[in-house]
Parts: sequence; structure tokens; C-alpha cells
Amino acid sequence: MAAENTTVESRAVARHTRITPMKARRVVDLIRGKNATEAVSVLRFAPQGASEQVLKVLESAIANARVKADQTAERFDERELVVSAAFVDEGPTMKRFRPRAQGRAGRINKRTSHITVVVAPKPAKTTNGGTR
Repeated sequence: MAAENTTVESRAVARHTRITPMKARRVVDLIRGKNATEAVSVLRFAPQGASEQVLKVLESAIANARVKADQTAERFDERELVVSAAFVDEGPTMKRFRPRAQGRAGRINKRTSHITVVVAPKPAKTTNGGTR
């Protein structure tokens, strides 16, 4: 049986984003599994600083889905998209040094993140043919 929506998932990745992975994961956890339009509105009003970066990646993933649907000449409705996966990986850490007391140097880690958001169409509700 062929699926109604043959559009596969679309993804967007922001690499080397200057925000710590722990802070970005707090924001990404808010949108995982939500409808794409609902996730956009959640991120617009989230007070965390990382929400701007995650919002950009989410909007890019939605735009990628739109382009993919246009290329295959399929119907596209943004309201049918769901954030199927969203995760944050740790990027390279920039190491900086700050002078401390008695001639010592304290290390400062400036962490970066790789933010990935995957959107896919809602899975079609399937019903079991048998009675139970």
C-alpha cells in the first residue's frame, strides 16, 4: 500500500552556533513532537535566548519541506507538518584564558552547538481492520 504523503522528512542544521548545548536543549525540548505552526509560536514567545536560533532552524526546515514538495509537484500544507526530531549536539569549544590571582590563568570555555530540526508530515491515522 502506498502512502498518501510521499514527501519524506525535511531537515535543517545550524552548525557552530555560539550558544551552549545545555541552554539550547532546554528550548529544543519545548518543540519536539509539536505541530510546526504551534512550535513556531512557542519559540516566538519563549524568553530564552536560544529560542531565536532554534526558531531560525525550524523555519528553515519548514522552507526545505516546501521546496521539496514543489520539486515533486505535491500539495503542501504547513499545518500538517510535525517536528518529528529535534536535537542539539555539542560543537567545538573555543578555549580562552583569563588572568587570575598570583599569576595564574583561568580557562574559559566558549561552547558551541549544532542544532538539528527535522519536520515530517503527520502520520496518517491507521485503524485496525479486526474487531477487538
